[in-house]
Amino acid sequence: MKATLFAVPASHPSLAAELMLRHKGIDYRRVDLVAAVHRAVVRALGFPGVTVPALKIEGARVQGSREIALALDALRPERPLFPPDGDVGEAESWGNEVYQPVPRRLAWAALRRDRSTLQTYLEGARLGIPASLAARTSAPIIRAAALLNRANDQNVRRDLAVLPRLIDHVDALLRAGTIGGAELNAADFQIGTSTALLATFEDVRPLLDGRPAAGHARRVAPGFPGRMPRVFPHAWLHG
Repeated sequence: MKATLFAVPASHPSLAAELMLRHKGIDYRRVDLVAAVHRAVVRALGFPGVTVPALKIEGARVQGSREIALALDALRPERPLFPPDGDVGEAESWGNEVYQPVPRRLAWAALRRDRSTLQTYLEGARLGIPASLAARTSAPIIRAAALLNRANDQNVRRDLAVLPRLIDHVDALLRAGTIGGAELNAADFQIGTSTALLATFEDVRPLLDGRPAAGHARRVAPGFPGRMPRVFPHAWLHG
């Protein structure tokens, strides 16, 4: 069984899908696309939607980390991503619908303010051009991605205000054993990669230091690329 994964560099759901493919032991090829531009590319490739991760496998086209997890379980039931017992499905849905959008919006909003470390998020990316050139020419991509993801000041301030409660919920899922068990599941990959992206922001790191959520992210997604200096106003973080 072989697969082709279409992804965006430093995209946490793209990494979640890649980690799930590894978890299942499925041979795959990763193709990196430019953020924002990827929407047109995946449609041109025959996918019904405009999002990544997008996976071609066994003649099927599947989009979205949750849909990919379900498809992988159907194709290879061993080491299930959605085990029959427990609350993994509910936790994965929360990770997908509530938690995942927050680090994405924060990332694009932060890059609008400071692109100086963008190249660190492109570590290992294969975009067809040098990472240094991609970083230097990124301004229009960042503006487009921020607009598409509604990474405006109002939404980002709201995200930062609720972030402590979101991290508390991750810790609660770990205490309950829903995630963080001996065998990783779909919720682990969904949630852990989101936390890993959050951990690259100096503004957010104090919320994670010493927390179970931070250790979970390091286990699920060690070496997540990127480093973002402090960019958000103090009042947004401590208001």
